[in-house]
Amino acid sequence: MTSRRDLFKYAAIATAAATLPSIGSASAPARIEKAARPLRILILGGTGFTGPFQVAYALARGHKVTLFNRGRRPSPEWPGEVEQLHGDRNTGDLKALEGREWDVCIDNPTSLPFWVRDAGKVLAGKVGHYLFISTISVYADGSQHGIDENSPVAPYKGSDAMAETQDTLRADIGNLYGPLKALSEAEARKQFGERTTIVRPGYIVGPRDDTDRFTYWPKRIAEGGEILVPGDGQDPVQIIDGRDLGEWMIRLAENGTTGTFNAVGPDYTLTTDAMVHGCHAVTGGPATFTHVPFEFLANQEGADFPIWVPRAGTPFSGYGTVSNAKAIAAGLTFRPLATTVAELLEWYRGLPAERQAEVRAGISREKEAEILAAWAANRG
Repeated sequence: MTSRRDLFKYAAIATAAATLPSIGSASAPARIEKAARPLRILILGGTGFTGPFQVAYALARGHKVTLFNRGRRPSPEWPGEVEQLHGDRNTGDLKALEGREWDVCIDNPTSLPFWVRDAGKVLAGKVGHYLFISTISVYADGSQHGIDENSPVAPYKGSDAMAETQDTLRADIGNLYGPLKALSEAEARKQFGERTTIVRPGYIVGPRDDTDRFTYWPKRIAEGGEILVPGDGQDPVQIIDGRDLGEWMIRLAENGTTGTFNAVGPDYTLTTDAMVHGCHAVTGGPATFTHVPFEFLANQEGADFPIWVPRAGTPFSGYGTVSNAKAIAAGLTFRPLATTVAELLEWYRGLPAERQAEVRAGISREKEAEILAAWAANRG
């Protein structure tokens, strides 16, 4: 079963460019108004999941965009001029940023405190506003309901946080990811002071999500038949469309909004049942849903269902919920679930056949049928 730590440890990892005109979508995008004041925006990363959403929206709003990354991923076809700078934060190569100034810096990929420290050495005093994408995995206790931005963060138990590298993080990601993100937040405040914004998303979903975590559900439901739904259907689900996250961060920059925010959605209580039936409302076709209790699934090898963890208050797990009230008050908005599902499926069905056949999250149809048969036999 997916643990809470596993649930969010890759919250910022995927590839994305779904908002770009070259990608296409199930619905025509709404007209985007120009911002009151154009900004010079530096985006560290920019070719991952949320970065392309930020770029496309920033360009549409009339801002000037500079990207800084290693240049190892092909950049999408941007709908406007984008300056590209190259360097490597792993080796401390930030020379391309020296002697430059920007109104805003958005730091997307950082999981290591020394990345923030080194960026501060070059950029402190050279950017007016620093926005850092963190994660709700920073919280020390994820079993509470309504976790807010003031809840305690996970302590780092290593010997030297500044000596941690991507290799050491990968080797012990379950224990290091949240604490190192928390220390990266602290370093951001140290380097950039009151002009710092910390954004803590949970599951980022939608078109161009290469992890298949949320994609498993609309894809499976579209196939129809008897579908295994873990638990009793009342466990909480908190997700955010990557486009909602990326566009909101540009608006935070425009408004000069600082502080710490939980960027999770939606703005209502979403349960497992509401999620699967919401997907079915989009996909249509004959489908039935069979609930299988956690205590039975716990004894089934390979019964790993993405996005789902039993809720706090049950004997089986400690999954709580995170409050998004502060983020909503700061202008975070959400696309309808149906829009995310429809456009995600359109993107996914446009992938090569071999990619669609690759299962990156969830269980196979064969394993699902095996568990359903075992559950039916158990019920007698």
